[in-house]
Amino acid sequence: MAGARGKLGVWKFASCDGCQLTLLDCEAALLTLAGELEIAYFKEASRRDDPGPFDLGLVEGSITTDHDRERIREVRERCRYLVVIGACATAGGIQALRNFRDSDALRAGVYASPAYIDSLATSTAIAEHVPVDFELRGCPIDRNQLLEVIGAFLSGRRPNIGRDTVCIECKRRGYVCVTVARGEPCLGPITQEGCGALCPGCHRGCYGCFGPRDGANTRALTGLWRDQGMAKDRIVRYLRTFNANAPAFREESERHE
Repeated sequence: MAGARGKLGVWKFASCDGCQLTLLDCEAALLTLAGELEIAYFKEASRRDDPGPFDLGLVEGSITTDHDRERIREVRERCRYLVVIGACATAGGIQALRNFRDSDALRAGVYASPAYIDSLATSTAIAEHVPVDFELRGCPIDRNQLLEVIGAFLSGRRPNIGRDTVCIECKRRGYVCVTVARGEPCLGPITQEGCGALCPGCHRGCYGCFGPRDGANTRALTGLWRDQGMAKDRIVRYLRTFNANAPAFREESERHE
């Protein structure tokens, strides 16, 4: 895309819209971006309905229906590069908690007329259905990381997104470790950086919003929790939040069931 003003498309699947709002929250930077990249399809911000093709596509949300599965294939065909943004798109999101239960029983317990609900038994990441060019983590994503990713694709380079842990972010910022100082459970040692260690900075343990870091030693962390007396069901609850279906979190939570 370097040297040309390309087209940007933004799509929503099963999600809360938070990651799309992060793009809108870029404010002045968004105006600069619009001068470099034509925002041709973005229903959160415009009624424009450009059919494409698109040079860059951003996708928020997980796949939860048969219609979603067909639509994401169409989106992929219309985009030269496809970037998925947020925990829903990269790991199935909070709605992937359904993956650990009987979906029919859940529908019957929630809806007065479950026969009208057309959904899959699972909520899954975009990459399980189509090839993606980059995954941007977070619940929601960080706007500076989003601008870095878009800028990287505009200039034809790989995005420079940190892959350390939240635990390392804590050390860089000089925060007191909530686990060492207060004995509070924290997913920081196994969660990818990106949030600026927001929760530990507020004296709370990390909730894993940015998902497991590559090579995360989940067993060592849960072993520490077990040594501290944490019950198995509580360990499962800690691992099953925004990124419950991310393989490292999912496999470790299943080991404790």
